[in-house]
Amino acid sequence: MAASEVVDGMQRLQVEDDSGPATSSPETLRNINIVFIGHVDAGKSTLCGHLLYLTGNLDERTLEKYEKEAKSKGRESWKFAWALDLTEQERSKGKTTDYGVASFRTRTKHITIIDAPGHKAYVPAMISGTGQADVAILVISARKGEFEAGFERGGQTREHAMLAKTAGVRQLVVVVNKMDEPTVQWSQERFRDICDKLTPFLKQIGYRPQELSWVPVSGYSGENLRERVSPSVCSWYRGGSLLEVLDALKLPPRPLDVPVRMTVVDKFREMGVCILGKVESGIVRNGDRLLLMPPRLAVQVAGITVDAEEVPAAEPGDNVKLLVKGVEEDDIHPGQVLCAEDAPVEATTVFDGQIMLVEHKSILTAGYRCVAHIQAAAVEVVFERLLAEVDRRTNQIAKKYPKFVRPGSTFIARLAVAQPVCVTPFKDFAPLGRFMLRDEGTTIGAGVVLRIPGQRIVSGVKGATDSSSSEAAMT
Repeated sequence: MAASEVVDGMQRLQVEDDSGPATSSPETLRNINIVFIGHVDAGKSTLCGHLLYLTGNLDERTLEKYEKEAKSKGRESWKFAWALDLTEQERSKGKTTDYGVASFRTRTKHITIIDAPGHKAYVPAMISGTGQADVAILVISARKGEFEAGFERGGQTREHAMLAKTAGVRQLVVVVNKMDEPTVQWSQERFRDICDKLTPFLKQIGYRPQELSWVPVSGYSGENLRERVSPSVCSWYRGGSLLEVLDALKLPPRPLDVPVRMTVVDKFREMGVCILGKVESGIVRNGDRLLLMPPRLAVQVAGITVDAEEVPAAEPGDNVKLLVKGVEEDDIHPGQVLCAEDAPVEATTVFDGQIMLVEHKSILTAGYRCVAHIQAAAVEVVFERLLAEVDRRTNQIAKKYPKFVRPGSTFIARLAVAQPVCVTPFKDFAPLGRFMLRDEGTTIGAGVVLRIPGQRIVSGVKGATDSSSSEAAMT
């Protein structure tokens, strides 16, 4: 995709005219979850805070308070960021350390925004936030030197984009921020240069042109956020504002008529035991009895909250707070899954996965250990056996039982974890069939679950059978 296609008015998502039909009531709005990702200091938190302000979710008095406090610290430009950077550590250093969540409404959608940290030290929190998203906004700083720092080796732009794709985020909005900065001044040439460098990489990791949208903005001044940027400021951009693009996003499919699956992100105590998570499939209703997997504990839903409002039911895509009975707070851990009693998800200590090794300091052999991120769970994993090397062009087995694999290769391996985790074959249920591999603070690979060998299920759902069945199926 040529950069000229981007700047000559292309919008990969059709933007509706302002004269289109307005939504009749908040109840008709469909929910969509959007995560803001990108290199540190790209302006993600400021962008999120300004969107909240423009949509009426950050009032003038609170903004003035933030501005006064930020000014006293010599950081007046951080006033919008403080809407989501709430801790003293985040505010004093100007770095998001955990993901923040807020929401606003457009004409057609209820949008939940997730502000993910951009610093390399907080990638696990970024992964947890991205796991709850349907769409990602990749925020790029147009300031001279900052885009290059994020995109070149060691920057987080590449890693965040790849992690979003691995997490199943199919739509990506590339927001080129800080276009009003003195080194940029809404330069068409700078915008084109960024597009030209990013496009091949995004294509390489799997994003198709129709899944991408490109928007130049200023997160601090607010230009091209709600209202389209004035031609007197930027004469070459003919696309929609960021809110118009978000309003036109395609909603992902919502699997309603299937068993309940809800991934657990966090827990806390508030008038009882509460679970935070995202409903992946099915409908969770107040009063439902569900299973917490593992360790197969029965729980009853005593209350459902979405965006601080109590609701009778939650649907796929909703990030919810459940008040539950039947379990203690210590029984709940990130990465567990709430599921239907009559159709529990599998929990196992071993699975076979197809992995793309993108970065590693040397060859990888059986016995190698690293950390696997499966939804919100982060578990140590060991490569028990390398089963096959795969030809990336044909996706066919090129070599059986290799002794080692090199960076850049795709292969099938048997992975084992010390504690049971909830996974499913990717072809059966994609949200629980993806995982990411990290070691020494670096993402080294991404993969999908192919099968659970021999149905070695530890949850009591299925009994053990021949453990060689996976190798037989692979051959």
